[in-house]
Amino acid sequence: MRLRKSRPPALRRGFFARLLAERDGSAAVEFGMVALPFFMMMFAILELGLVFVTDSVLENAAIETGRLIRTGQASAQNMTAAQFKTSLCSRMSIFASDCDARASVDVRVIPQFAVTPPDPMAGGTFDTGSLTYANGNPGDLILVRVWYRQPLLTTFLGQGLSRLSDGAAMLTATTAFRNEPA
Repeated sequence: MRLRKSRPPALRRGFFARLLAERDGSAAVEFGMVALPFFMMMFAILELGLVFVTDSVLENAAIETGRLIRTGQASAQNMTAAQFKTSLCSRMSIFASDCDARASVDVRVIPQFAVTPPDPMAGGTFDTGSLTYANGNPGDLILVRVWYRQPLLTTFLGQGLSRLSDGAAMLTATTAFRNEPA
């Protein structure tokens, strides 16, 4: 009996059949398909973490700077809104770049704690016309509000975090207290 030499199985099939049967590089192709959504999701998580850290730093800075008003130091120095903002920005550390341009402050005397001051974020824009600054007198109720514009790079994150039409997140910190007596 004579054995007949046959071609290897890979050569018997057509080119496209062989190409579909190959599994070399399939992991690279699968990674290529999920890489963009994976990296966008990772970047969004990192950016959201940065927003939370910046918001926490803003909240602490607003409370610490508001203490200047509460203890009467701001009145003793005749502090202005610009000086208050500078003091606030100096407490925001490295997480708040360009704080002077991004931050807006509103410090006002309120008659009682159940007051609703005007919202400057109406209509998708930020209106600074209603913002005021007053150090108040000893015993006055003071409301300190600070807004900080945080630009976002991840567009779909901006849709969920922003009330502004430009896609930036507007972080807000608020504190209310009664000034200490003289």
